[in-house]
Amino acid sequence: MKAVILAGGFGTRLSEETTIKPKPMVEIGGKPILWHIMNIYAAQGINEFIIALGYKGEYIKEYFLNFYAINNDITIDLASGETIVHDGNQPNWKIHLVDTGLYTQTGGRLKRLKDWIGKDEVFMMTYGDGVADIDLKKLVEFHKSHGKLATVTTVKAPARFGRIAFNGDQIREFYEKPQAAEGWINGGYFVLHPKVLDYVDGDDTAWEREPIERLAHDGQLMGYRHYGFWSCMDTLKEKNLLEELWNSGKAPWKIW
Repeated sequence: MKAVILAGGFGTRLSEETTIKPKPMVEIGGKPILWHIMNIYAAQGINEFIIALGYKGEYIKEYFLNFYAINNDITIDLASGETIVHDGNQPNWKIHLVDTGLYTQTGGRLKRLKDWIGKDEVFMMTYGDGVADIDLKKLVEFHKSHGKLATVTTVKAPARFGRIAFNGDQIREFYEKPQAAEGWINGGYFVLHPKVLDYVDGDDTAWEREPIERLAHDGQLMGYRHYGFWSCMDTLKEKNLLEELWNSGKAPWKIW
């Protein structure tokens, strides 16, 4: 199974960091949050990634092109030009880095990956700024059990986020605008059938709006309730909180 990671947004609410790098490359504990997210998947057997690039996508390409040099000890012989990367951090990952446009919305980025995703295989998808101690095996089992096109992981969070209304496990309404009370919200970590791409009109379509709302109204969107740790990294405050958790040695999302 492949995991799609949306990593092309401008990250304007974290401008203290994102003026020089894309938000997925903002570091927690000296490693990009993108690296943390990929480790969450890899620790549970998902090792093939499709990363949707946009804003400062070259920064992400350069990181992975130089991954072994950045994350391992190296020896460079300037006379011969020989470079030796010593044994160390060598994850068994296959990574597809795909330019999906600078101004493309989240749904449009997903649709641009159509040929990379394929026609029939269920895939995972998340955003490049959220970490969780989610059990992906249980998430996939839940998705397979209901037979619908889409599953979204839902989490509890403050009222500044949009809310989700349930009917059992089926999502009845998907509210993009914040409501007055706390409730279940979109925590990312989707499981999707490629047919969901038919719900995306084009580059200007935000995945969190028309596509998800239409899937919900068609009875094709189910919600997997995650009761454990989850956090996004929208602001400097949230970035600093994740940094503190990592430095404490008790980061809940570190399942590898």
